[in-house]
Formats: sequence, structure tokens, C-alpha cells
Amino acid sequence: MSRTSSSRSSASTAFRSAYGEVLAGWPGPVGAVDLPTPCGTTRVNSCGPAGAPPLVLLPGGGATSAVWGACAAAGAARTHRVHAVDLVGEPGLSVPAPGRAPRTPDDLADWLDAVLDGLAPHGPVTLAGHSYGAWIAAHHAAHHAAHHAARRPARLGRLVLLDPTQVFAGLRPGYVLRALPVLVRPTPERIRSFLAWETRGAALDPAWLRLQDATAGFPTARPVTGPRPDLAALARLAESDVRVDVLFAGRARCHDPGRAARAARGALPGARIDVLPGVAHHALPLTAATEIARLLAGP
Repeated sequence: MSRTSSSRSSASTAFRSAYGEVLAGWPGPVGAVDLPTPCGTTRVNSCGPAGAPPLVLLPGGGATSAVWGACAAAGAARTHRVHAVDLVGEPGLSVPAPGRAPRTPDDLADWLDAVLDGLAPHGPVTLAGHSYGAWIAAHHAAHHAAHHAARRPARLGRLVLLDPTQVFAGLRPGYVLRALPVLVRPTPERIRSFLAWETRGAALDPAWLRLQDATAGFPTARPVTGPRPDLAALARLAESDVRVDVLFAGRARCHDPGRAARAARGALPGARIDVLPGVAHHALPLTAATEIARLLAGP
């Protein structure tokens, strides 16, 4: 075995070990399934009562489905059947099909449609995403509202966007400059330093931090980028029978949360918009798990 192959094998072993360690802390039992999609197989980790309403959770960029364990334990897995998704092309156990990686927001919408078909074919589902995952969820919801609502009206019952990036506001230049070294050449040290800066030293789950360290050895893929979602389509969604919630992190460094919240209120008058004080962007699913679980359980 070559030195490169040996290094990759070691990184994969370390990643799977750290991934399994975090999942072991979820409220069990946890079921894992690999769903076929147009982009390859997608790993979904599920817990909670089998007959409960389905809740599909998308993590932020660079994270995995394992980040949602705190929310599941805080109560989400008591009120819902939680389905946490590894984003295709991002760290996790989803496996992109060669030459068929998503390249556009529409590709991601088709990918997520296939995931939802596999998890809850009869709908409706609550779809929630954090950060980049919220961008994907917003694009999917807007795409569905614009093109498929008449054909599949029960697809989406609720949309929850948790500190969405590139939806209502752009990224701060200072944040982008801090993030670039991690994106270009990730190392455990760079990942830890960036998270400590962005979360302002918040106490994060040690097992989750070890998993983030292990993502440094994960094969990198260029993330899908593109315009902001169609806010007019989202506004029509929020004024229909679909409840839309948007929660911003009050101490986020990626954007100005107050300005983003004002933009969201202006764009989606039918949605429920709030800012959670004292919480950073990357820490949100971990340190605000109780608040998120309460939001998801609410009417």
C-alpha cells in the first residue's frame, strides 16, 4: 500500500471511529440507512418513535448528521421521528456517485426530493437546516413552491431555517477570510482555531470536536454555490398552510444577525422570525439544542 493510500485509510478509520463515538451519545436506538438518490447513496441516521411525525435535519457545511444528537436528546426525538442527513459531497458517510455530484441548487433540490421520498413518501415532513443546510432547505422549499406545489402539495408541512447563510444576508468579509484556510487546507488545528474564534470560546462537546478534527482527512469536494433562494416563492409558502420559522444566532460572526432578521421579516411577512441571544453560529445546534427542540415541538 502506498503512503498516500495508507494515510487515506488511516483518516477514514479515524473519521468512522469519531463518527460512531458521537452517535453513541444519541438517545437510542439509532437506525442507519443508505438511501439511493440521483447523486449517489445518502446516509441518514434516525431515532425517535417510529410513528411520530417525520423531522428531517440538514447540517451545516463541514458538519455531519451527528451534530443533531444534542437536539434529539433535548426532546426532538420525543416529539418526532428524527432523520439526520449526511449531506452528499460533505463529510459523512454519504457516497457521491462518480460524475454525478450535485453542481447547482436544482441538483440539490432533486437530491433532497429523493431523500424525502425514501424517508416519508406520503409526507408531510418538517424540514430543518442549519447554516449551509438551511440554504439547501430554503432552495428546496422555494423550488417546490414554484414548480411542484400543485402536483405534491403535502410534501412539506413546516420549514425551519436555523441561522441560514446566504439566504437573507451575505457573509461578512472577515468571516470569509477566517474560514478560507480551513476550506483550502483543513487541519485539526485550523478547524479548532476557527471554531474557537467563531463561537467565542464556547464549551463544545469534546466528542463532536474530535469528529470535526477527523473531517480534516475527509476527501474534499467543492460545495454547491449559487444565488439566494427565491424569496418570493418562500413568502408564498409562508402565507400558505406551511409554517416557516427562522431562528438567528445572536452572536453569529458569519453575518449581522440583526440585519439578517430584519431582511427576513421584510421578505417573509408570514413567517415567524426570532433572534436567540448569546449563541454563536457554529455552536447553535449544540449549545442551543434545548431551544431548538422546543421550537420544533411548538405548534
